Amino acid sequence: MGDCFFRPYFLQAPGDMVAHEGRLCRLDCKVSGLPTPELSWLLDGKPVRADASHRLLIRENGIHSLIIDPVSQNDAGTYTCIATNKAGQNAFNLDLNVVAKEVMQIPMFLEKLLNSGVPEGHPVRLEGRVVGMPPPVFYWKKDNETIVFSDDQRISMHQDMTGYVCLLIQPTKKDDAGWYTLSAKNEAGIVSCTARLDIYGRYSYYMIE
Repeated sequence: MGDCFFRPYFLQAPGDMVAHEGRLCRLDCKVSGLPTPELSWLLDGKPVRADASHRLLIRENGIHSLIIDPVSQNDAGTYTCIATNKAGQNAFNLDLNVVAKEVMQIPMFLEKLLNSGVPEGHPVRLEGRVVGMPPPVFYWKKDNETIVFSDDQRISMHQDMTGYVCLLIQPTKKDDAGWYTLSAKNEAGIVSCTARLDIYGRYSYYMIE
């Protein structure tokens, strides 16, 4: 009797997948056939070569794996796995989508706080503009002491989606004079900016006028 040959047949094959940039992705399949099939992988029709971030593994239980670590945007596309032996070949396709890694950017001042001075009782705004990714959280200090915002809203913080941030004081008092520091912090780092606020007494203000 001659040798028996069986065309490759996939017992297990992955469907379309989503991978995260910078992480590990594993494509597993199980194939049967006589003689034992050889597997090759293509990405958008081009052979996938084993290198530092792409490994081709065969386990004793017949499971073949393509391991991508770390995943990059270049790994996205349509994968074809081809199993070949003397009896013929078989193949399957899957689409791999790669989710981009969040770009992190340390906060940066586009507009810094400016020194300012107002007559006592007048409102004042200490304004800045900061960008960063992810969007930073803001902290205010006066003379190196953290500002605690009270219910009376005399001192309040305002911000918008463009990175604009403002400390509003209304009305001002004499003891509001001092050095004000705005800090912006996110996972990438922290930056700070300091400016002077002077409060003029009513008498001296009118004398200047």
